[in-house]
Amino acid sequence: MKTILFCIALGSLVAFFSPSSVLAAHNMPTGIYKFTVTDIDGNAVHLDKYKGKVLLIVNTASLCGNTPQYAALESLYEKYKGQGFEVLAFPENDFHNQEPGSNSDIKQFCTAKYNVTFPLFSKIDVIGANEAPLYHYLTDAATDPQFAGDIDWNFAKFLISRNGQIVNRFKAGHKPSEPDVIAAIEAELAKPI
Repeated sequence: MKTILFCIALGSLVAFFSPSSVLAAHNMPTGIYKFTVTDIDGNAVHLDKYKGKVLLIVNTASLCGNTPQYAALESLYEKYKGQGFEVLAFPENDFHNQEPGSNSDIKQFCTAKYNVTFPLFSKIDVIGANEAPLYHYLTDAATDPQFAGDIDWNFAKFLISRNGQIVNRFKAGHKPSEPDVIAAIEAELAKPI
């Protein structure tokens, strides 16, 4: 009888501490939701605040030929934010010193020149030895086998589903106003939460 009770108790412990049970018990975030980043004003932002939303994550710069994409990104944001869409912009200075300013300079530029109202984050590195953990996740073959690869320039775009998974990637020169970008966003927004 003691052996049977011991086996039942042991079986319960194994089930309770199995990886899936531990994750479920603690409601661990998946996908991009495990990351905490810093906004343009220096505040910590847990990306799990965007659960249930469709995201377009973009690395940006103020002195680039692609900089006018800010206007198209703002237009997309205004059009779809009521449906649960967010643009998350991460300024970086990794390509030919095209974002040399401070966070306050970047914020001033984006709001004054492009009337940006979508979330801006603190300047980060998207390549190299100091690559931000979020960008390592977005570009690494182990976590993003379908869309992996280094960021090649300013304004590369990652489309993230409502459950925090990478579902598409658009090259830096590919404008946010292109029909395929809009179609991909609309397709994700049409999916249930």
